[in-house]
Amino acid sequence: MSKSVDQHKIELIKKLLFEIHRGTSPKELREMFRSILQEVSPLEIPLIEQELVKEGISISEILRLCDLHVELFRETLSSRELSGVPRGHPVDLLMRENAWILKQAEALSIYAQAILRDLGDKSIESYVDELKKIINELRRIRVHYRKIQMLIFPYLERLGLIAVPRVLWGREDQVIVKLRGLASLIQSLDLGDRHKLIELAQKSNELASEIIELVFRENKILFPAIYVLLPDGAWTVIDELANEIGYLVEPDTREWSPQGSRLYPYEWKPVLDKEVIDKLPAEFREIWLRSIEPDNYVVRREGDLVFQTGFLNPNEIDGLFRALPIEITYADLNDRVRFYTESDLMKKGFVRTKTILGRRLAYCHPPRLENYVMLNVNALKRGEFNYREFWTRLGDRIIRVIIAPVKDRNNSLLGVVEIVEDLTEVVENPAEIKKRIMVL
Repeated sequence: MSKSVDQHKIELIKKLLFEIHRGTSPKELREMFRSILQEVSPLEIPLIEQELVKEGISISEILRLCDLHVELFRETLSSRELSGVPRGHPVDLLMRENAWILKQAEALSIYAQAILRDLGDKSIESYVDELKKIINELRRIRVHYRKIQMLIFPYLERLGLIAVPRVLWGREDQVIVKLRGLASLIQSLDLGDRHKLIELAQKSNELASEIIELVFRENKILFPAIYVLLPDGAWTVIDELANEIGYLVEPDTREWSPQGSRLYPYEWKPVLDKEVIDKLPAEFREIWLRSIEPDNYVVRREGDLVFQTGFLNPNEIDGLFRALPIEITYADLNDRVRFYTESDLMKKGFVRTKTILGRRLAYCHPPRLENYVMLNVNALKRGEFNYREFWTRLGDRIIRVIIAPVKDRNNSLLGVVEIVEDLTEVVENPAEIKKRIMVL
């Protein structure tokens, strides 16, 4: 199934990347590399992107190539539109979200242009106010991207399509970061600062273009591909989880309902017949026919315990608990200790030994605290609180203790958990902690 890509063409694309990196505009590149672009068809660009990822070329560099790709082949792709998707299907809802996103992006561009046109005019304040509203609305776009990143991309990766998800996610992440920057810029904006107004308008225009390009890529390339690629069971999973994440639009009337049993990416063994491949957008069809190695990794192994959220063997569970910077003690409905963890990262927690297994929870505390502990435990078991939080000192350490009810998936009470965490540094050095905060 897998075919190698012409190395000569890869080298040609690398030349393009070099020029893009130097800041050469797409218009100039068309003139400079006309012969190269004639050799490399639009269908081969995503294919070569895939190979560049394998060679270790950074996603940021490939994103630059994407800008050229979209500009050069917009006409080829603009005539394609996915139709016939039943109302309520996840693809229908994602496309309707894109219609909302497109409207917001176009409004962003319109107000940005108005600011540049009417600098010094008294209308500027109202333009900036509208821009602020649009930017705040657009920050909800993360909900749209999260569904694509977490629900769609794992299936493409299972197929062996690596470059497409990585590049698209890179572009989506750029949008999120730039939106955050715009929100910060407009929040501290002085309307009398002409340079900042111009910066705001120019950045808004740039962002609007990037968002519109992403809408274009999804509607014309990604969605037509996944609509024919993914089996019914995948859409059952996507529909269920997408509803949990939420949509930017109201799902309202549904003409579609899930047809197959849940099929998660790790369970899927993709085999595409010619009929399916022929229905793919040309970019995906070329990639599939020439360079795909499906991911056949088996995640569930013999001896694994099955959880709602994955699979672990006893050895992994033991290692996982030891890797957590917290201590956990669990008592059942009879208030008897059944389990506790030891942490390699938290050296100064409470003393607990294997002799507490089966012990009454109350007796694991000093007699002076016995009644207080059980008062809170019983209140939790009655449903009076979602959790209880306490702070104490242990030598020179400041410890937070949380106790919470433990319930099964049917909300039936199973017992109570105590979570112990050393937060000394957070309490005593808050300024230092704040310096380490990264906005992801």
